[in-house]
Amino acid sequence: MKWMEGHQVKYCIGEFASILGVTADTLRLYEKHDIVRPTKDNSNKYRYFNDLDARDLLMSRWYRSMGIPLPEVATLMKESSLEQVMGRMQETESNLEEEIKRKTMLLKKMNEIHNELRELDSSLYTCKLKQLPGMYRLKQTDKNALLKNDIVKSLVNTWMDLLPYAFYSFRIEDTGIFFSENNNFNYSWGLTLLEDEAQQFEMDSEEYAEYISPSLCISATILCTDEKYITKNSLQFMFDYIEANHYSISGDVVGKLLLTEKIEGHNRSYLEVNIPIK
Repeated sequence: MKWMEGHQVKYCIGEFASILGVTADTLRLYEKHDIVRPTKDNSNKYRYFNDLDARDLLMSRWYRSMGIPLPEVATLMKESSLEQVMGRMQETESNLEEEIKRKTMLLKKMNEIHNELRELDSSLYTCKLKQLPGMYRLKQTDKNALLKNDIVKSLVNTWMDLLPYAFYSFRIEDTGIFFSENNNFNYSWGLTLLEDEAQQFEMDSEEYAEYISPSLCISATILCTDEKYITKNSLQFMFDYIEANHYSISGDVVGKLLLTEKIEGHNRSYLEVNIPIK
């Protein structure tokens, strides 16, 4: 329904929304933000829109299409010079460039993880040489028991925000046990971040995290159930490989959780194990 007021055509909300390709709810939202200002007919309580409202709506939708939040669009629609509009658009461009950078990094990381998972079956209990990069690590457990460490607790939220770049890893520090009769390792778990990614995120990791140096390793994937700890027996095939190829262990064993399967109420985890050699 439309009617004339002087030489100006006015439209009711339904027809106006239909003409402009928006919903009546969208019009009400933009009215709430004072972007469009319909004329109210007190006799029938109808609200009527005109061509100036159409221009304001289309201009505000143009701003919104570039990712500018609606409250800021409302500010621009009330008063904005050419310089103000260009400045806000430049800020939006910078935000978009940063988002593209983050999404590109995420896509690369997802490809890396996908390739790791695709190779799980072929790497299971199979030894190979691997160059392990440097990494930073927050020690969060003693075996599977969580540590009450106030410094770690204050940092863990920041590290959790870095998933999936951060990952859960274990470290076996007492390498002398490899040559003892004891089957149980002393190990710990903790969130870990590769050194180059820590630099990309500008983390001051060296101040509060363990540093694990780059090393040449014998690497393999094992399966472990939640009910069992990592034991010497579970890694015996790797020790045998090291001995058969005349290598010697040159540091702490490190590894990471690749994936946990949940099948018929039972959990089993794929763990990558890396034993540094020389």
